[in-house]
Amino acid sequence: MSLQNLLAIGRLQAHQPDGAGIAKLLQAARRNLADAHVAQVSTDNRFDAAYKCIMQCAMLGLWANGYRTSTSQPGHHQTAIQSLGLTMGVAQPEIIVLDALRRQRNASDYEGDPVSTATLQACIEQAAQLLAGSENWLRANRPDLLTSS
Repeated sequence: MSLQNLLAIGRLQAHQPDGAGIAKLLQAARRNLADAHVAQVSTDNRFDAAYKCIMQCAMLGLWANGYRTSTSQPGHHQTAIQSLGLTMGVAQPEIIVLDALRRQRNASDYEGDPVSTATLQACIEQAAQLLAGSENWLRANRPDLLTSS
């Protein structure tokens, strides 16, 4: 499905990208990744911080392409993650891993399932990789949006 199709069915909304908004979201993603490394914080909260970084990167991709998720619609996290191939060229195997982390986040947040150390480490690694990839993609494809970061 294309971004235009997602817009047509209401999963996405049009969004005017701007450098200041991109800079704020990049800084938030960087802070969340840093917070995920704080050993004094619980595994679950560190996982949440790493997952937030992943979501912020997914939003960066959408914003840079002129879209945002319709947060009033259920599944907006899933839409953002699954759009990464369309927005920033993230490979499908990586998207599958990121989507599994989304499901783990749901189980943790809504059912109280604990997050294992291995899952935390996987989430931190994926967040770091996606953040670096997002920054590289922005530099290569939308340098005009990085003037404020």
